[in-house]
Amino acid sequence: MMFSQKRNIVIAIGSLCLLISSCGDNKQFSEPLPETVDFNFHIRPILVQNCYLCHGPDASGRKAELRLDTFEGATALLKEGGQAIAPGKPSKSQLIYRINHEAEDMVMPPPDSNYKLTEREKALLEKWIDQGAEWKSHWAFIKPETEIAHNDNNAIDSLIDTRIRQKGLVMSSQADKNTLVRRVSYLLTGLPPSPEDVQHFITDTSKDAYENMVDRYLNSTGYGERWARHWMDLIRYAETKGHEFDYPIVGAYKYRDYLIRAFNKDVPYDQLLKEHLAGDLLKKARVNKEIGVSESPIGTAFYVMGEGKHSPVDIKKEEADRIDNMIDVTSKTFQGLTVSCAKCHDHKFDPISAADYYALYGIMESTRFAPIADVPITTQQTAKEIQDLNLYMRKIVADSWTEKGVQGIIASGALQKKNLSQDTSFIIIGDFRNSDFDGWITNGLAFGKRTTLGNPLLDKTSGKLLGLDEGRASSKTLGTGVLGSLQSPNFILDKDYIGVRARGMHSTIRIIIDNFQLIQDPIYGELEQQINSKAWNNYVFDISPWKGHKAYIEILPGGYKGHHYSLPEDAFIETQYAVAYDAEWPVEMKRPISGKSIEKEHWATLDLSAGLVNGLNQRLAEGKLPSKFPELTTALDSSHQLIKNIKGGSFFYAITDGFGINSPVFNRGDHNDLLEGDIPRRFLSALPLGNVPFTSKGSGRLELAEAMLNEDNPLTARVMVNRIWHHLFGKGIVETVDNFGLQGKLPSHPDLLDYLAITFQKEGWSIKKMVRSIVTSETFKRSTARNEELTNKDPNNIYLASFPVRRLEAEAIRDGVLAVSGSLDSTMYGPPVKTYLTEFMQGRGRPNQSGPMDGAGRRSIYQEVRRNFLEPMMVTFDRPIPFSTFGNRNVTNVPAQSLTLMNDPFIVQQAQIMAEKLLDQKELTFDQKIEWIYMRTFSRKPNPEEISKAKQFIGGLQKMESTETDSESEILIWKDFCHSIFNLKEFIYLI
Repeated sequence: MMFSQKRNIVIAIGSLCLLISSCGDNKQFSEPLPETVDFNFHIRPILVQNCYLCHGPDASGRKAELRLDTFEGATALLKEGGQAIAPGKPSKSQLIYRINHEAEDMVMPPPDSNYKLTEREKALLEKWIDQGAEWKSHWAFIKPETEIAHNDNNAIDSLIDTRIRQKGLVMSSQADKNTLVRRVSYLLTGLPPSPEDVQHFITDTSKDAYENMVDRYLNSTGYGERWARHWMDLIRYAETKGHEFDYPIVGAYKYRDYLIRAFNKDVPYDQLLKEHLAGDLLKKARVNKEIGVSESPIGTAFYVMGEGKHSPVDIKKEEADRIDNMIDVTSKTFQGLTVSCAKCHDHKFDPISAADYYALYGIMESTRFAPIADVPITTQQTAKEIQDLNLYMRKIVADSWTEKGVQGIIASGALQKKNLSQDTSFIIIGDFRNSDFDGWITNGLAFGKRTTLGNPLLDKTSGKLLGLDEGRASSKTLGTGVLGSLQSPNFILDKDYIGVRARGMHSTIRIIIDNFQLIQDPIYGELEQQINSKAWNNYVFDISPWKGHKAYIEILPGGYKGHHYSLPEDAFIETQYAVAYDAEWPVEMKRPISGKSIEKEHWATLDLSAGLVNGLNQRLAEGKLPSKFPELTTALDSSHQLIKNIKGGSFFYAITDGFGINSPVFNRGDHNDLLEGDIPRRFLSALPLGNVPFTSKGSGRLELAEAMLNEDNPLTARVMVNRIWHHLFGKGIVETVDNFGLQGKLPSHPDLLDYLAITFQKEGWSIKKMVRSIVTSETFKRSTARNEELTNKDPNNIYLASFPVRRLEAEAIRDGVLAVSGSLDSTMYGPPVKTYLTEFMQGRGRPNQSGPMDGAGRRSIYQEVRRNFLEPMMVTFDRPIPFSTFGNRNVTNVPAQSLTLMNDPFIVQQAQIMAEKLLDQKELTFDQKIEWIYMRTFSRKPNPEEISKAKQFIGGLQKMESTETDSESEILIWKDFCHSIFNLKEFIYLI
């Protein structure tokens, strides 16, 4: 033990000896007042931070009926006379009078608010009013403008350099080639460059050497893995639900793989946005021909990545919390706005009302969760062929029988409509004994587009037509084991029982109340029943405890075990009807109900009513209609052959569209206190199209996507290009990347942000093009070196006269360790590698099995993300806990990070592997061994001083290892040296 501790001390000392670091003083400095005071960049921030809490957009909290967030409110006559702001007249402006007052009961902000204006802020307000108090909309709500051509290759540098010159700063020189290749490799792929890549770039003297190097990394598979992980921070990616039992999110990894493919293929951002918000609703899905699947619906899986409680007492509140999280993530990710702040009242700072919030609430409430089949395109094509064959078979019969027989049935009274009694003790929720689904919706392939009513039934031996099938919803239209669901419209539970007439095997009927999915005992177990009988049965659900709640019925083959959906090959379910009642199963439902009138019959395809089918079957049994159809036997055989080719495929949990719900406003956010009147589903009122109600019968998610992508929306492009800039420079042009609202930071380079946003749109929303244009700029290529003057004038490097020193993210550190040790497995995609469980990772929901310590050598993006059992190394190095949008990770510097690099068994293991691979190369001299290590870890050769220090360090280790055999001693020595390298700042920083 003592020996091990001593070795660690030596490693730490060695690391310190090899480390070269620099730091600068963060001195405060102030600037003179600007010649022209700008409302957005000088005045509004003062008002937001000091005044809006009491005099802002939220009417419920507004004091003295004074509103300072609008020009009209700020210049209106006050009760006591005068104006808060009198343009051009600071001496007559009550605002100036009050902020300079000395009396505690008169000064603003009041002392108990703990806000106090600085002398500079007071001077700015006075000068602004003196100059006329020009008012502007918040900068983020003004459409971007630029006079620079979008294909101007020097635009970025020109705009950056102009600000540098204005501030009197001196730009750093360009970084050396070793630094640049390491910087580009890590920022574009999250991996260090190989020694071969470094050497290739160093020796390439062509004028396009840098651009070619950039393109090589942009086109590598690692690019998609790197940038997909960035995006996963935004949508709180996880593979489990968290809370008590950490239940799985089925197929979450399919969404991760979807992202990697999308970034590698440079799918345009506007397409990605539409796929995320409404990929299941697009008229033409994006098809991946290489793997043969529709990509678009997978994007919607981001909605289901939130947390989930397994037995909340108040499921309406659970729904409200879940939808609030969906709104929060959606608005921050795509619009950079904190819309969820308007849940309980109008936003305190931004022009977002509670009505805006509940307009979005209705969209999310109209969206349903369900397992979705990852159906190959070939299967979809086969399903279409089977449906066409079924239509062909019905047409053959219809052509032979003609409509004369129909008239005879009508004349004989066989099609009399049976009127149900006026008994109000039951309500028909759905009746599938006619040809349609009675207003219910289907998802997936299983149930097809209609019921079985009118399908020809053949004797397989003789080929004789036995009759037309009676109506029922059946998941066997394409055979058993095919995924799909049948869902009712929403209804309010006002009866004691729901009954469903059904039969099937390994299937499920669920009553979904308030969109609650994690149905189980002890509270909600009775809301789900397993169907395992091929005989027709009445399945009864006691829903009396939930009267007054919103609900819908879901019928689907397969089922859930531990909330993990599975679909056996022989699973199927069929149903005739669903009914709600109070006391006894309604007898009337035993009688078939005539559906359509004769005017609505479609004879040519046998799309007929139940009464007409019954009449035709009677005529057929009496021998009054032809029953020999040789063509049907051939068609049926073809259909059976095609059914054999239907593959069930795998699943992922995502969303489907429900029925449009307009939500009322919850008074103070209380789901039990609803204000009168429903808010139409729409976009945010402060943005273009924000006051246009959505007209779709479903959720309106596609209309939401289209509104976000409206050419006049100032936010969508700005937010995304700012995220790209942030990931490349470590700080966005708007530092608060998830908040472009009034409490967010002002852009450091507003003209540049507008130029990038407009260019992004004009160049087809290409993320790769935007990355390339930024990475190939001179601004990006600058050295991190800073002299004292630059440090004093721009301590936070706002103006980018030098490239910012950046610490690598958790994933890049771990993946870098694997890469330099030669342990990295570059296999892409697939189920995640199980989390390695230490003895300290205990608690409910703990997996039965631990994953390997090295994560099977796979990149960090392929490691399982379990909410209750997050990887310690990832958390230590600031990967965010996935509960909301985190576009800007914290970058901390805490002892746990050094301790992890020093003591983590994974790091020690990889140091050992690296040492063994080094010593396999017997021909290397000592200096060459050090060079071998440095090229892999730092992408450069060591200088003479570093080699000298390495010799001293190795010499000290040799004395400590004198008790070991020569071979064991040498491995231990070089392992410790490699371990010390992993602990250097240069290894985990881009400098």
